[in-house]
Amino acid sequence: MSIINDLTFKIAGAAGQGVESSGAGFAQALARGGLYLFGLQDYMSRIRGGLNFFQVRVHEHPLYSHEEAVHVLLPLNEEALEEYVDEVAPGGGVIYDEGLKVDREWVAGKGRKAMPVPLIEIAKEHGDRVMANTAALGAAAGVVEYSYERLADVIRQNFRRKGEDVVAANLRVGRAAYLYAQERYAADFQWKLRQIPEAPQRLVMSGNQALALGALAGGCRFMAAYPMTPTTSILEWLARHERQYGVVTKHAEDEIAAICMAIGANFAGVRAMVATSGGGFSLMVEALGLAGMCEVPLVIVEGQRGGPSTGLPTRTEQGDLLFVINASQGEFPRLVLAPGTVEECFECGWRAFNLAEKYQTPVIILSDQFLASSLRTVEVEAIDFDRVVIDRGKLLSAEELDALTEPYKRHRFTEDGISPRAIPGHPKAVYATASDEHDEFGHITEEMHNRRKMMQKRMKKLETARQDIRPPIQYGPAGAPIVLIGWGSTYGVLREVVDRLEGEARLVHFCDLWPFPAQAAAEALRDGTGVVVENNLTGQFRRLLRSETCLPIEHSISRYDGRPFSPEEILAGLKEIRK
Repeated sequence: MSIINDLTFKIAGAAGQGVESSGAGFAQALARGGLYLFGLQDYMSRIRGGLNFFQVRVHEHPLYSHEEAVHVLLPLNEEALEEYVDEVAPGGGVIYDEGLKVDREWVAGKGRKAMPVPLIEIAKEHGDRVMANTAALGAAAGVVEYSYERLADVIRQNFRRKGEDVVAANLRVGRAAYLYAQERYAADFQWKLRQIPEAPQRLVMSGNQALALGALAGGCRFMAAYPMTPTTSILEWLARHERQYGVVTKHAEDEIAAICMAIGANFAGVRAMVATSGGGFSLMVEALGLAGMCEVPLVIVEGQRGGPSTGLPTRTEQGDLLFVINASQGEFPRLVLAPGTVEECFECGWRAFNLAEKYQTPVIILSDQFLASSLRTVEVEAIDFDRVVIDRGKLLSAEELDALTEPYKRHRFTEDGISPRAIPGHPKAVYATASDEHDEFGHITEEMHNRRKMMQKRMKKLETARQDIRPPIQYGPAGAPIVLIGWGSTYGVLREVVDRLEGEARLVHFCDLWPFPAQAAAEALRDGTGVVVENNLTGQFRRLLRSETCLPIEHSISRYDGRPFSPEEILAGLKEIRK
């Protein structure tokens, strides 16, 4: 019996073999046929060599996570074949170039199907050797009998900048490989893909793309960054759209320069951001305190990866939570958001700017490699521009400044801790502000009474900001005995685990992390056995939860090898906890 529209592809090879571009192109072809997908990237921190893969899970229903079993493996070299062949499910297929030096019977072990195809010869015959990846994708589509036209659409789009001859050659190569694989292997391969008739158009987006789009929608007009995985593509995306949308991007000489540029732009009234990883954020910490002391709005995207030091530059982790909440010497307020989905990335992209200006303080968006680079199909209406609002907080207009009858105090003491803010340039808004402690006018002072009042004023904003902090999201049946607790990028995999457990578990998931929504957390976690799931060794969110709520969460599942959780791994962890 055929299994329709429920399978996982994996293309793997060395850096430089086009694994990412091939995988992303294939994902686009699947989405154009009305299918839902989740695309997982894994790549090493080198330009050539090593071992990378792009894994695409496909279904007729929305997907939020990858899974471990692979049904079609496309290894581009012997190393990839040896590394990933055991992931192929019984009955699954391995499509490889017949020129690879492999034992066909070994490939076909454990119920797998060996499917050698002369990929390079087909590419050379109908185009050029470099088109072997196109042949591999054509062969994969042929085996599962997916519409070749959808693949052809993407070939035309991806290669049109290289000219009609290149497009035509790739189409010939893809078609020839499609027919070759279909004729020889499709009949006895049980997994098939079919287009969904009249399916709506959907977006295929990564977390970084959604963050960049959200920032643009939220009025960001300046970004400075020193490129660091996994946030580099945010800078690249905004740079590609500079002229179209009036954004200025700056590739700074280092992270310190980048954050200082963004602080300067925000001080001048321009919504500005920086994006970095944990290592880059470490260098930004003193300037982060400058923004806090001077009460300058600032948005920072911190994409987590394995640390400490350079650590695992292209892998994922959730190891920076307590760091970003406490970073910089002294005490000052900051807000921390950790989106868990593409949709939340878009919303946090614009919402962070409102919070930064409303409370005149840094806002940190905490992402990670997994969320930043994974692709997912989302409904067009889920990226909701109609919900985008611009709230600039207590920003004085020229008319309000004209009406002032007393000298302007940039750091005036107020009940809520937020002082009226003026953009430099107005005759009545000439003021100083300093990184040293200062008075209401911004003049440096070490007077004790003023210091106490200023510290209390700034920290008051943290309490005021609680009105904008959202409670955790809950998913699954109320009263379920197991309560999975997560934050950030674990949302998708935990949601899938809840669905698989069919009533035994529910999910409590946090996006707004600081100031911590303690009361809402306590209410959400009142019943059931709590299990915190996070990508770090020391249980940072579990510790935060305990310190803010005193809730005795006894169980946790951790992963800290640089790879994201799969549903199967969490289910296995829950089985051990039950024992």
